[in-house]
Amino acid sequence: MNVLNITDQLALIDETPLDPYFLALNAQEAAAAFIVAGTAANTVRSYRSGLAYWSAWLQLRYGQALGDAALPSTVAVQFVVDHLARPTADGEWVHLLPPIIDAALITAKVKAKPGALAYNTVSHRLAVLGKWHRLNNWDSPTEAPALKTLLREARKAQSRQGVSVRKKTAIVLEPLQALLATCTDGARGVRDRALLLLAWSGGGRRRSEVVGLQVGDVRRLDAGTWLYALGTTKTDTSGMRREKPLRGPAAQALSAWLDVAPAESGPLFRRMYKGGKVGTAGLSPDQVARIVQRRAQMAGLVGDWAAHSLRSGFVTEAGRQGVPLGEVMAMTEHRSVTTVMGYFQTGALLDSRASQLLEPAAQLSDPSNDRVAQPAVHDTAENFTTAPARDA
Repeated sequence: MNVLNITDQLALIDETPLDPYFLALNAQEAAAAFIVAGTAANTVRSYRSGLAYWSAWLQLRYGQALGDAALPSTVAVQFVVDHLARPTADGEWVHLLPPIIDAALITAKVKAKPGALAYNTVSHRLAVLGKWHRLNNWDSPTEAPALKTLLREARKAQSRQGVSVRKKTAIVLEPLQALLATCTDGARGVRDRALLLLAWSGGGRRRSEVVGLQVGDVRRLDAGTWLYALGTTKTDTSGMRREKPLRGPAAQALSAWLDVAPAESGPLFRRMYKGGKVGTAGLSPDQVARIVQRRAQMAGLVGDWAAHSLRSGFVTEAGRQGVPLGEVMAMTEHRSVTTVMGYFQTGALLDSRASQLLEPAAQLSDPSNDRVAQPAVHDTAENFTTAPARDA
């Protein structure tokens, strides 16, 4: 049997050799497809929104299209001063974006309202720009030292003026119980109760993780315990399935939902229609947020509630109850201790003796004394309150 050498084999291939310093067009497209497929849907949507904004702003501000070439760092600096408000000596807040361009961005439906953007929004738009440049193998203007210094000083300037980063109100035990108390409206209430308890008791699940669960991802371990399996998540893209427990009320709520809406396959949490009819389509991430907000409104709770309130609330309540941080992170799958510690410490300090030094010593040391539970709010002064009961 004759074996062709490499030279002979190359002679049979009717292809132009590739330049090793450049990716072929089809390879670029394949690489881009992998990146999109491996990125969470919410992240893809946020990138598209951010790129749409950059495209419109560049066209209006510079008459330049996005994607022709790498942008210089001066453009990124201009973006910051156009969109971040800064205090003046007169106590006024100003930014450099011309009103006519601001109005045009609103007309183009890439901006919701006139005025400056929040610091987090500007940071996200810059992150999108940096991602865009990296995908195109360009030097990113967001890595310029001048820009990083500007952002750092802008953050400090806003903080000194009382502008803080606002986060969603954490759903600790008391507001969670208030939300669950509203879940008495038939099949919809059964579904929402199961969803809220799985998302909260199951480790503070993200809304994308909740809607991604399939019927086949849950299994009963015993009379009082269910297990549900997570696959690919925001922080774990390995695809390996990790099982998390649901016990007590959360397990009972899941059993009740599967009794009301039995299914062999498909999304675990499905849409509801008039008359309490359960559909076949799964919920969207936005619908999870709306369920939380609707239940909070029904319960008369005042606060900035969202789907993330379940995740931050789980961590905060774990801190209140003295659960070791390692056990909490095993449930939440946080990778960064820094990220989770803010919520955890807030909860732990709520019941710390160091925060109750003015209380009588006997009350602090009496183990029979009921804990005075306080609502937990991370990085915001808002508390939740229950609205007065309406007359029947």
